[in-house]
Amino acid sequence: MNYRHAYHAGNHTEVFKHPVLVMLLEHLRRKPKPFTVIDTHAGIGLYDLASIEAGKTGEAADGIARIIDADMSAASGYLDIVRGLNPDGLKVYPGSPALVRALLRDDDRLIACELHPDDVKLLRRTFRGDPRVAVHARDGYEAIGAFVPPPTRRGLVFIDPPYEARDEFERLADALNAGIAKWPTGIFAAWYPVKDRAGIDTLRRCYAPDNPPTLTCEFLRTPVDGETLAGGGLLICNPPYGLGAKLDALCQSLRKTLAPKTGAFALDWWIRER
Repeated sequence: MNYRHAYHAGNHTEVFKHPVLVMLLEHLRRKPKPFTVIDTHAGIGLYDLASIEAGKTGEAADGIARIIDADMSAASGYLDIVRGLNPDGLKVYPGSPALVRALLRDDDRLIACELHPDDVKLLRRTFRGDPRVAVHARDGYEAIGAFVPPPTRRGLVFIDPPYEARDEFERLADALNAGIAKWPTGIFAAWYPVKDRAGIDTLRRCYAPDNPPTLTCEFLRTPVDGETLAGGGLLICNPPYGLGAKLDALCQSLRKTLAPKTGAFALDWWIRER
Protein backbone atom coordinates (compact mmCIF):
# COMPACT_ATOMS: atom_id res chain seq x y z
CA MET A 1 0.00 0.00 0.00
CA ASN A 2 2.55 2.54 -1.19
CA TYR A 3 0.38 4.51 -3.59
CA ARG A 4 -0.19 8.18 -2.70
CA HIS A 5 -2.53 10.03 -4.98
CA ALA A 6 -0.97 13.40 -4.16
CA TYR A 7 1.73 12.66 -6.72
CA HIS A 8 -0.83 12.45 -9.52
CA ALA A 9 -3.54 14.98 -8.60
CA GLY A 10 -4.90 16.86 -11.59
CA ASN A 11 -3.05 14.85 -14.22
CA HIS A 12 -4.29 14.01 -17.72
CA THR A 13 -6.31 11.01 -16.55
CA GLU A 14 -8.06 13.03 -13.85
CA VAL A 15 -9.33 15.67 -16.25
CA PHE A 16 -11.07 12.83 -18.11
CA LYS A 17 -12.54 10.79 -15.29
CA HIS A 18 -13.56 13.64 -13.00
CA PRO A 19 -15.72 15.51 -15.53
CA VAL A 20 -17.53 12.21 -16.11
CA LEU A 21 -18.06 11.82 -12.37
CA VAL A 22 -19.64 15.29 -12.32
CA MET A 23 -21.88 14.35 -15.27
CA LEU A 24 -23.18 11.35 -13.31
CA LEU A 25 -23.80 13.48 -10.23
CA GLU A 26 -25.65 16.08 -12.27
CA HIS A 27 -27.88 13.29 -13.58
CA LEU A 28 -28.68 12.14 -10.04
CA ARG A 29 -29.51 15.71 -9.00
CA ARG A 30 -32.24 15.99 -11.62
CA LYS A 31 -34.68 14.17 -9.35
CA PRO A 32 -35.57 15.48 -5.89
CA LYS A 33 -35.10 12.10 -4.22
CA PRO A 34 -31.82 11.85 -2.27
CA PHE A 35 -28.90 9.79 -3.49
CA THR A 36 -25.80 8.18 -1.99
CA VAL A 37 -22.30 8.11 -3.46
CA ILE A 38 -19.82 5.45 -2.36
CA ASP A 39 -16.25 6.51 -3.17
CA THR A 40 -14.18 3.38 -2.67
CA HIS A 41 -10.66 4.82 -2.96
CA ALA A 42 -11.17 8.40 -1.86
CA GLY A 43 -7.64 9.67 -1.19
CA ILE A 44 -7.40 12.85 0.90
CA GLY A 45 -10.07 14.93 -0.82
CA LEU A 46 -8.20 18.16 -1.59
CA TYR A 47 -4.68 18.36 -3.00
CA ASP A 48 -2.18 21.19 -2.66
CA LEU A 49 -0.55 21.53 -6.06
CA ALA A 50 2.41 23.29 -4.44
CA SER A 51 3.11 20.28 -2.21
CA ILE A 52 6.34 18.32 -2.37
CA GLU A 53 4.49 15.33 -3.79
CA ALA A 54 2.81 17.27 -6.60
CA GLY A 55 6.04 19.12 -7.35
CA LYS A 56 8.03 15.91 -7.77
CA THR A 57 5.94 14.78 -10.72
CA GLY A 58 4.51 18.04 -12.06
CA GLU A 59 1.69 16.03 -13.60
CA ALA A 60 -0.93 18.73 -13.12
CA ALA A 61 0.91 20.86 -15.67
CA ASP A 62 -0.18 18.46 -18.43
CA GLY A 63 -3.68 18.08 -17.02
CA ILE A 64 -5.77 20.59 -15.13
CA ALA A 65 -3.36 23.47 -15.80
CA ARG A 66 -3.96 22.98 -19.53
CA ILE A 67 -7.75 23.13 -19.36
CA ILE A 68 -8.71 25.31 -16.38
CA ASP A 69 -8.98 28.41 -18.59
CA ALA A 70 -10.17 26.58 -21.70
CA ASP A 71 -13.62 27.03 -23.22
CA MET A 72 -14.89 23.49 -22.66
CA SER A 73 -18.67 23.37 -22.40
CA ALA A 74 -18.52 19.56 -22.23
CA ALA A 75 -16.74 19.85 -18.86
CA SER A 76 -18.42 23.02 -17.60
CA GLY A 77 -19.82 21.59 -14.37
CA TYR A 78 -16.47 20.13 -13.38
CA LEU A 79 -14.52 23.25 -14.32
CA ASP A 80 -16.94 25.45 -12.37
CA ILE A 81 -16.07 23.50 -9.21
CA VAL A 82 -12.31 23.62 -9.81
CA ARG A 83 -12.38 27.32 -10.65
CA GLY A 84 -14.50 28.05 -7.59
CA LEU A 85 -11.79 26.55 -5.38
CA ASN A 86 -9.09 28.58 -7.14
CA PRO A 87 -10.20 32.23 -7.37
CA ASP A 88 -6.60 33.48 -7.32
CA GLY A 89 -4.97 31.02 -9.69
CA LEU A 90 -4.59 27.25 -9.71
CA LYS A 91 -3.40 26.15 -6.27
CA VAL A 92 -5.56 23.20 -5.18
CA TYR A 93 -7.16 20.28 -6.95
CA PRO A 94 -10.36 18.59 -5.76
CA GLY A 95 -10.23 14.82 -5.70
CA SER A 96 -13.35 12.75 -6.24
CA PRO A 97 -14.82 13.16 -2.72
CA ALA A 98 -14.43 16.94 -2.89
CA LEU A 99 -16.17 17.01 -6.26
CA VAL A 100 -18.97 14.88 -4.85
CA ARG A 101 -19.39 17.10 -1.80
CA ALA A 102 -19.69 20.16 -4.02
CA LEU A 103 -22.82 18.65 -5.57
CA LEU A 104 -24.45 17.07 -2.52
CA ARG A 105 -27.79 18.44 -1.38
CA ASP A 106 -28.91 18.42 2.24
CA ASP A 107 -30.33 14.88 2.13
CA ASP A 108 -27.70 13.34 -0.13
CA ARG A 109 -24.87 11.30 1.34
CA LEU A 110 -21.24 10.46 0.61
CA ILE A 111 -19.49 7.39 1.98
CA ALA A 112 -15.76 7.93 1.44
CA CYS A 113 -13.41 4.98 1.98
CA GLU A 114 -9.62 5.11 2.22
CA LEU A 115 -7.23 2.46 3.52
CA HIS A 116 -3.92 4.36 3.69
CA PRO A 117 -3.57 5.41 7.38
CA ASP A 118 -2.06 8.83 6.69
CA ASP A 119 -4.49 9.66 3.92
CA VAL A 120 -7.57 8.68 5.89
CA LYS A 121 -6.53 11.08 8.66
CA LEU A 122 -6.33 13.92 6.15
CA LEU A 123 -9.62 12.84 4.60
CA ARG A 124 -11.35 12.98 7.97
CA ARG A 125 -9.90 16.41 8.60
CA THR A 126 -11.17 17.66 5.25
CA PHE A 127 -14.74 16.52 5.89
CA ARG A 128 -14.93 17.09 9.63
CA GLY A 129 -18.23 18.64 10.64
CA ASP A 130 -20.12 17.75 7.46
CA PRO A 131 -23.04 15.50 8.46
CA ARG A 132 -23.56 14.42 4.85
CA VAL A 133 -20.15 12.71 4.67
CA ALA A 134 -19.02 9.52 6.42
CA VAL A 135 -15.33 8.57 6.19
CA HIS A 136 -14.33 4.94 6.66
CA ALA A 137 -10.85 3.46 7.01
CA ARG A 138 -11.48 0.26 5.09
CA ASP A 139 -10.72 -1.61 1.90
CA GLY A 140 -12.66 -0.08 -0.95
CA TYR A 141 -13.64 -3.34 -2.60
CA GLU A 142 -14.92 -4.73 0.69
CA ALA A 143 -16.86 -1.52 1.22
CA ILE A 144 -18.93 -2.14 -1.89
CA GLY A 145 -20.36 -5.31 -0.40
CA ALA A 146 -20.90 -3.60 2.94
CA PHE A 147 -22.69 -0.47 1.72
CA VAL A 148 -24.79 -1.47 -1.28
CA PRO A 149 -27.62 -0.99 -1.68
CA PRO A 150 -27.73 2.23 0.35
CA PRO A 151 -30.90 3.29 2.18
CA THR A 152 -31.61 5.94 -0.46
CA ARG A 153 -31.79 3.22 -3.16
CA ARG A 154 -30.46 5.79 -5.65
CA GLY A 155 -26.84 6.59 -6.24
CA LEU A 156 -23.41 5.83 -7.55
CA VAL A 157 -20.39 3.70 -6.70
CA PHE A 158 -17.18 5.39 -7.89
CA ILE A 159 -14.18 3.05 -8.01
CA ASP A 160 -10.72 4.49 -8.65
CA PRO A 161 -8.14 1.97 -7.34
CA PRO A 162 -4.35 2.42 -7.35
CA TYR A 163 -3.68 -0.67 -9.50
CA GLU A 164 -0.74 -1.73 -7.35
CA ALA A 165 -1.78 -5.38 -7.03
CA ARG A 166 -1.04 -7.82 -9.84
CA ASP A 167 -4.60 -9.13 -9.65
CA GLU A 168 -6.23 -5.68 -9.53
CA PHE A 169 -8.35 -6.18 -12.64
CA GLU A 170 -9.66 -9.50 -11.32
CA ARG A 171 -10.47 -7.91 -7.95
CA LEU A 172 -12.24 -5.08 -9.71
CA ALA A 173 -14.34 -7.45 -11.80
CA ASP A 174 -15.27 -9.52 -8.74
CA ALA A 175 -16.25 -6.41 -6.78
CA LEU A 176 -18.30 -5.04 -9.65
CA ASN A 177 -20.12 -8.32 -10.23
CA ALA A 178 -20.92 -8.74 -6.54
CA GLY A 179 -21.97 -5.13 -6.07
CA ILE A 180 -24.16 -5.05 -9.16
CA ALA A 181 -25.84 -8.30 -8.09
CA LYS A 182 -26.81 -6.64 -4.79
CA TRP A 183 -27.77 -3.30 -6.36
CA PRO A 184 -28.73 -3.85 -10.00
CA THR A 185 -30.25 -0.37 -10.37
CA GLY A 186 -27.23 1.54 -9.06
CA ILE A 187 -24.73 3.35 -11.25
CA PHE A 188 -21.22 1.90 -11.05
CA ALA A 189 -18.28 3.82 -12.52
CA ALA A 190 -14.83 2.23 -12.42
CA TRP A 191 -11.66 3.85 -13.73
CA TYR A 192 -8.80 1.80 -15.16
CA PRO A 193 -5.37 2.74 -16.56
CA VAL A 194 -4.40 2.07 -20.16
CA LYS A 195 -0.77 1.02 -20.55
CA ASP A 196 -1.50 -2.15 -22.48
CA ARG A 197 -4.62 -4.21 -23.19
CA ALA A 198 -3.89 -7.26 -21.02
CA GLY A 199 -5.55 -6.06 -17.82
CA ILE A 200 -8.51 -4.60 -19.68
CA ASP A 201 -9.01 -7.87 -21.53
CA THR A 202 -9.01 -9.65 -18.16
CA LEU A 203 -11.62 -7.24 -16.82
CA ARG A 204 -13.85 -7.80 -19.82
CA ARG A 205 -13.48 -11.57 -19.63
CA CYS A 206 -14.35 -11.62 -15.91
CA TYR A 207 -17.16 -9.07 -16.09
CA ALA A 208 -20.49 -10.90 -15.80
CA PRO A 209 -22.30 -10.97 -19.17
CA ASP A 210 -25.71 -10.72 -17.48
CA ASN A 211 -24.88 -7.41 -15.79
CA PRO A 212 -27.03 -4.39 -16.76
CA PRO A 213 -26.10 -2.19 -19.75
CA THR A 214 -22.43 -1.23 -19.54
CA LEU A 215 -20.55 1.39 -21.53
CA THR A 216 -16.79 1.93 -21.56
CA CYS A 217 -15.02 5.08 -22.67
CA GLU A 218 -11.27 5.48 -23.06
CA PHE A 219 -9.31 8.68 -23.61
CA LEU A 220 -5.68 8.27 -24.65
CA ARG A 221 -3.22 11.13 -24.75
CA THR A 222 -0.58 9.02 -26.50
CA PRO A 223 -0.56 5.68 -28.35
CA VAL A 224 -0.46 2.53 -26.23
CA ASP A 225 3.13 1.26 -26.00
CA GLY A 226 3.01 -1.16 -23.07
CA GLU A 227 5.23 1.03 -20.89
CA THR A 228 3.85 4.52 -20.31
CA LEU A 229 0.41 5.57 -19.08
CA ALA A 230 -1.25 6.37 -22.38
CA GLY A 231 -4.52 7.32 -20.74
CA GLY A 232 -7.42 5.78 -18.92
CA GLY A 233 -10.87 4.33 -19.29
CA LEU A 234 -14.14 4.32 -17.42
CA LEU A 235 -16.49 1.37 -17.18
CA ILE A 236 -19.99 2.64 -16.45
CA CYS A 237 -22.77 0.23 -15.53
CA ASN A 238 -26.29 1.67 -15.91
CA PRO A 239 -25.13 4.79 -17.76
CA PRO A 240 -27.78 7.52 -17.88
CA TYR A 241 -29.57 8.10 -21.16
CA GLY A 242 -27.56 10.39 -23.41
CA LEU A 243 -24.27 9.91 -21.60
CA GLY A 244 -22.57 8.52 -24.69
CA ALA A 245 -23.01 11.78 -26.59
CA LYS A 246 -21.66 13.75 -23.64
CA LEU A 247 -18.62 11.50 -23.41
CA ASP A 248 -17.96 11.95 -27.10
CA ALA A 249 -18.09 15.74 -26.74
CA LEU A 250 -15.81 15.65 -23.69
CA CYS A 251 -13.20 13.50 -25.40
CA GLN A 252 -13.28 15.66 -28.52
CA SER A 253 -12.54 18.71 -26.36
CA LEU A 254 -9.80 16.96 -24.39
CA ARG A 255 -8.10 15.74 -27.54
CA LYS A 256 -8.14 19.25 -29.01
CA THR A 257 -6.73 20.79 -25.82
CA LEU A 258 -4.34 18.13 -24.50
CA ALA A 259 -3.19 16.08 -27.47
CA PRO A 260 -4.30 17.35 -30.88
CA LYS A 261 -1.73 15.22 -32.73
CA THR A 262 -1.57 12.02 -30.68
CA GLY A 263 -4.86 11.87 -28.76
CA ALA A 264 -7.52 9.24 -29.37
CA PHE A 265 -10.70 8.00 -27.74
CA ALA A 266 -13.22 5.20 -28.09
CA LEU A 267 -16.64 4.30 -26.72
CA ASP A 268 -17.65 0.65 -26.53
CA TRP A 269 -20.86 -0.92 -25.28
CA TRP A 270 -19.76 -4.06 -23.47
CA ILE A 271 -23.39 -4.86 -22.70
CA ARG A 272 -26.25 -3.20 -24.56
CA GLU A 273 -29.82 -2.59 -23.46
CA ARG A 274 -31.77 -5.82 -23.72
